[in-house]
Amino acid sequence: MNTDNVDRTRGRVVVVGGGIAGLAAAHRLAGAGRNVILLEASGRVGGKLHAGEIAGAPVDLGAESMLARRPEAVELARAVGLGDRIQPPATATASVWTRDALRPMPKGHVMGVPGDPGALAGLLSDEGRRAVGRDRALPPAELGDDVAIGAYVAERMGREIVDRLVEPLLGGVYAGDSYRISMKAAVPKLFEAARRHPTLTDAVRAVQADAARAPAGPVFAGIAGGVGLLPRAVAEAVTAAGGEIRTDTRVQGLTRRPDGWEVRTERDVVHADAVVLATPAWSASELLATESPAAAAELATIEYASMVLVTLAFRRADVTSLPAGSGFLVPPVDGRTIKASTFSSRKWRWVDEGADDLFVLRASIGRYGEEEHLGWDDADLAAVSLRDLGDAVGLTAKPVATEVTRWIGGLPQYPVGHPARVARIRDAVAKLPGLRVCGAAYDGVGIPAVVADGRRAADEILATPTLARSTESDE
Repeated sequence: MNTDNVDRTRGRVVVVGGGIAGLAAAHRLAGAGRNVILLEASGRVGGKLHAGEIAGAPVDLGAESMLARRPEAVELARAVGLGDRIQPPATATASVWTRDALRPMPKGHVMGVPGDPGALAGLLSDEGRRAVGRDRALPPAELGDDVAIGAYVAERMGREIVDRLVEPLLGGVYAGDSYRISMKAAVPKLFEAARRHPTLTDAVRAVQADAARAPAGPVFAGIAGGVGLLPRAVAEAVTAAGGEIRTDTRVQGLTRRPDGWEVRTERDVVHADAVVLATPAWSASELLATESPAAAAELATIEYASMVLVTLAFRRADVTSLPAGSGFLVPPVDGRTIKASTFSSRKWRWVDEGADDLFVLRASIGRYGEEEHLGWDDADLAAVSLRDLGDAVGLTAKPVATEVTRWIGGLPQYPVGHPARVARIRDAVAKLPGLRVCGAAYDGVGIPAVVADGRRAADEILATPTLARSTESDE
């Protein structure tokens, strides 16, 4: 290590991690006039937000949409000049591929938990619908501090609704197991409503009533050219505000000093008054092992799921028989390999318009505890995707191009007790002056939640008296 290059600049904040959480934090800090350096280990910023192309057509090779009814991600997109690119899906009609048929996604549910058994005709068996209806006759349940959403819903409404609807919907968000996932962490509004109402059905209807009072508008939104354009635009805004972004720069250690922090990279040591750790939990655990063993130990227990996205481009003339809609989800109980497919050219106008003669769709593979697919070669992953697509929608055409993207450790898992664990981590980290953590491992994996967490970390750093004093002394 070249210790001659130790940087002693005062009033500096180092952000470790260039995913959207770190970028949101850096954007907030730079906008407040702070001296920001963002360090990213890989060769690009954005993390799981990654815009690319297939056969010359623009596509997202990672996350493709953001919740529009939560404002943080849309606000950030507008702040960095992407407001005119924000688009709702062209269609939001989806299906569930279960029991060897595509069945319409029912309406009137909260993350798969229904408010009306009658809406489930065609998806559940008669006995399954009767089990859902029995919820209203059951005595109120005691949820305690937290509960697994799958286990709780199965107790109230039967396993079939969990296996056929709750599980695939939660799997699409977390790539996890609904019988392990914390209801308090994953569906907090429903958890709180279930504590206030005598039945789960009443709780669902209360959440729906609250949602109905929200301002009208699309539930989800994308960005023309890809959600992956957002991190690039944020990075440009950070540098335009005087910040610095260094890619291919892995942080190897953090040391607290009386006058701030030393951030050790492979090439030098950067001195900072404050640090925002916006890395995955395992990386944050390693970096905090010396300075906060308690936080490091808690972070080390956060597990992750890996997944694969198989993006396929076809000649448009070869796929005219595809069913309507934006795609379909696949319940694990059906034993298929793919867990979902998105008809990207139907769902997003910008994909459809980006290549007039092509039709783009993608399939996702992998759930928590299913890692074997990650080692398959690209050709085998494409072949198994095409096999399942053939069984689901009768697709027999050969793709003109295939792109396989592996997201190793891409999605943190939120088991029962996750919110309490996050509180313990933050309590331990708060004892370290001028250091905060943020990212998908804490309060939500969706883009708005992650942006909000990055902003929260930045705001807490900005409120640190030592940073304020040292910054003022430089001016």
